[in-house]
Amino acid sequence: MIRFLKHDEINKEQWDKCIHEAFNGLIYAYSWYLDSVSEDWEALVEGDYERVFPLTHRKKFFINYLYQPFFTQQLGVFSKSLLTEQITNSFIDALPAKYKFAEINLNSHNKLDLSNHQLIPLLNHELDLIDTYENIAGRYSQNIKRNIKKAKNSGVTIVNNIRPDDIIDLFISNKGKAIRTLNDKDYLMFKRLVYTSMYKGMARVIGAYTEENELCAGAIILVSHHRATFIFSATNQIAKANGAMSLLIDTFIYENAGSRLTFDFEGSNDPDLARFYKSFGSKEVYYHMLRFNKLPWPVNIGVRLIKAFGTS
Repeated sequence: MIRFLKHDEINKEQWDKCIHEAFNGLIYAYSWYLDSVSEDWEALVEGDYERVFPLTHRKKFFINYLYQPFFTQQLGVFSKSLLTEQITNSFIDALPAKYKFAEINLNSHNKLDLSNHQLIPLLNHELDLIDTYENIAGRYSQNIKRNIKKAKNSGVTIVNNIRPDDIIDLFISNKGKAIRTLNDKDYLMFKRLVYTSMYKGMARVIGAYTEENELCAGAIILVSHHRATFIFSATNQIAKANGAMSLLIDTFIYENAGSRLTFDFEGSNDPDLARFYKSFGSKEVYYHMLRFNKLPWPVNIGVRLIKAFGTS
């Protein structure tokens, strides 16, 4: 039986046990992670937390809706045991009627009938690190190999365990200037999330420095369920010229080759990023956004207002 639970009704110890044991578990679904990105998230729970579905929700203009929080690529149904299309569909059917609108990402193991649901395919790239470094690196594109060589010749140094703030500030000073959907509150939330992940031993914070000891590239990688998720990165113009990010990723792969880890590039539908990730020999993996709109037609203007004012 699937039941709906409000935030204060969720047994987080049992919840996290389910996520830990789920065959499709992801770091995004732990209760502490959800608490960071969506404070009053609710849930669908089957049985004694055998299967769970976090519901990240908000309310605007009297409209209750489901949304995908920042820094949370995939959610959906998580299960300790067999997960079929029929089971996933039963969770979708159990969504509370109060949610009249949704744009949420399911995980790659959630299969649904395309004819019965509005599903938008989204692209991810993953690289298994179980092979030897020599074999993995042998599958790099020539451009990645050139960038790694360029970075080494430029004297770029890769340093582990740097301050997350430095990478986030580097991002804000560069690419962040053009991203209007993230504000100071979102960056503060992300910093807290990263520090919590570090405290739990589930984060790697890596920087690339020039010969002059200037941080030119950085990455925050979250590790859980034998998966290393490339959740956040930053570069400046120097890194774009010296190939520092290619060397940073290559160094992580070198240090973890031969392990059971999968390197999750966390995207992307952006053609340039997808090309870059694919250059490391990654494979394409699809997951889906579930979208529905059950608002009466006069109220549909609310959806436009939600989109206009964002999810904050």
